[in-house]
Amino acid sequence: MRKKQEAEFLGLLEKHQNIVHKICRMYTYDEATHKDLFQEISIQLWKAYPKFRAESKFSTWMYRVSLNTAITLYRKKKRNVQTLPWESFDFKISAEDYDSTLDDNLKLMYAAIKELNDIDKALVLLYLEDKPYTEISETLGISEVNARVKMNRVKTKLKNILNP
Repeated sequence: MRKKQEAEFLGLLEKHQNIVHKICRMYTYDEATHKDLFQEISIQLWKAYPKFRAESKFSTWMYRVSLNTAITLYRKKKRNVQTLPWESFDFKISAEDYDSTLDDNLKLMYAAIKELNDIDKALVLLYLEDKPYTEISETLGISEVNARVKMNRVKTKLKNILNP
């Protein structure tokens, strides 16, 4: 029974691993920390998997466990030494027709998102994944109306951060 459960979990984790990577990118600044957080989230998902009752989609449950793990670790590490964000280093390979506008805009957007509080970051992450408000509210443990109101407020915050 345990082997079956393990195989099932690994299949689901592999299928939805991009969820964890996106969360790791949002809460880390370098590759080593990203890998550490990915490993910690994977461990927490495995520990919590026997309690998964399939009352929601696996991806929704995975978001919730992953975000809770990331936020918990992020808050603990905030008290430690500050590191430089990996986005601040340019390691681009030059190409004749390369237009960095999109990369630059994405960097600005992610920098603005990182200025938000933990819940707002999670909300934006789910919104950018095109998750419906029902799933966002379920993942974050808030009402659907509250998720919509918060998202409108976050959009205003992001506009103010990006266009001071």
